[in-house]
Amino acid sequence: MSGFYANRLSRPGAVLAPMAGYSDAPMRQLAAEQGALWTVSEMISARGLLEHDGPDLTLGRPYPGEQNRVVQLFGALPEFLAPAVQRVEEWFAPAAIDLNMGCPVPKVRGKGGACLLQTPEVAYELIRAMKSATSLDVSAKIRLGWDEDRSVEVAQGLDEAGVAVISVHGRTSKQRYTGEADWEAIARVAESVDVPVIGSGDITTLDRAQQRSRLGVASVMIGRGAVGNPWLFRALASGDGRYPSAAVRARTALRHAELQAEFYGEDRFGVRSVKPLRKVLPKYLPDHPQLRDELVKVLTVEDVARVLAPLLQQEEELPTQP
Repeated sequence: MSGFYANRLSRPGAVLAPMAGYSDAPMRQLAAEQGALWTVSEMISARGLLEHDGPDLTLGRPYPGEQNRVVQLFGALPEFLAPAVQRVEEWFAPAAIDLNMGCPVPKVRGKGGACLLQTPEVAYELIRAMKSATSLDVSAKIRLGWDEDRSVEVAQGLDEAGVAVISVHGRTSKQRYTGEADWEAIARVAESVDVPVIGSGDITTLDRAQQRSRLGVASVMIGRGAVGNPWLFRALASGDGRYPSAAVRARTALRHAELQAEFYGEDRFGVRSVKPLRKVLPKYLPDHPQLRDELVKVLTVEDVARVLAPLLQQEEELPTQP
């Protein structure tokens, strides 16, 4: 195997998963700085991309100097996916391109995402169409199945279609995010195909990631466990699982807000709003629940700095165990 994925998988670490509403440019930047092997954009509709006028589309736009970013597309028609791949490559200069076959959100039904697990032969056609439109690595992210485990069958078909990597979330679409991810099923997929398999689901600590990595996967992909905790990527890259002090975490939360304001600029009211981070900022400081009520009300970077002031003024302490 050669190409982008092979190069990155030769190193220790983990991958930032695509997450709608989370894995935008500011979060990708923080994850990359902490050693993520690569990061994946929020999913972009192939049809919507082709209907867009220019490369200012926020979902795909890189932050200045961004590298090792995979752009994820979703769709169900090869006549949209192939030209969308070409447009992504022209506008956003990604390192690789991924096909979403795992999104369980109802509004995506019939348009791609996890629906493709019901008709995997369509997915194989999509992969072939995408590969015909680019020289970049093309990968796919799947779940175990729609309502039952078909992951080995689907992964083998994707392998034959020419994917470079398969990422597997250890739940069915029907499960959404309930229950526990089935890592034994992910291990069976890894054994059944020749391409590298990335395992995903419930990775929240270094110990858990290390345990899952022993199941035959090439690496692990971290989604919700990295929200408010980009240091998890550093832990996987270095083997050091110490958790930063509250002062360090507060400064990073503030920096996340600053990156948010800088990347998105002013909203239609002329405000550099950080409102989308209301769901993220409390996760930086789970041991300071008294700050949550104020953090979920912030509107600007200045608001974040005011709420975090007591921690920002502290001297930096040694890292602690989470």
